[in-house]
Amino acid sequence: MINTTIYSVICHPERIFTVFSTESKGWQFRVLSSGGAVYGDDKFYCTQVAAERAGRKWLK
Repeated sequence: MINTTIYSVICHPERIFTVFSTESKGWQFRVLSSGGAVYGDDKFYCTQVAAERAGRKWLK
């Protein structure tokens, strides 16, 4: 079983933005669309703050 830590979940009417960490991969972000599709990049970040900044930049 892989342990996952969720740092933040931000809900918007059209999407959900989350920042999380797994033991083996570090911090990442993902965006879940209202249609159920999952988006994001395959990069890993050293901190949750760096992952959130990258995710917010990616959304723009």
